Amino acid sequence: MNHDHSQHDSGPKPFWGSRYSIGLIVFGAIAAYFLLSEHRAHFFGALPFLLLLACPLMHIFMHHGHGGQGHNHDGRQHPETSTPPQPPKIGE
Repeated sequence: MNHDHSQHDSGPKPFWGSRYSIGLIVFGAIAAYFLLSEHRAHFFGALPFLLLLACPLMHIFMHHGHGGQGHNHDGRQHPETSTPPQPPKIGE
């Protein structure tokens, strides 16, 4: 009895395509439900601090730090941040 294995993928399946990922998502949803239903006061008490924590994290990850302000990815400056050309001085 010969089986043709050429039709099956020989590589490993990715984690998010496996049945373990579905179990992890279901377990996480159940845990989130019980945490929010039983500890609602703690969650809402910590919410303002989580919003304050989101500000520096968004600054770091969305602005990519302070290294490249005013420059495109190719190194040129934005027109609104560059200095305008100065008019020639009289007598030059």
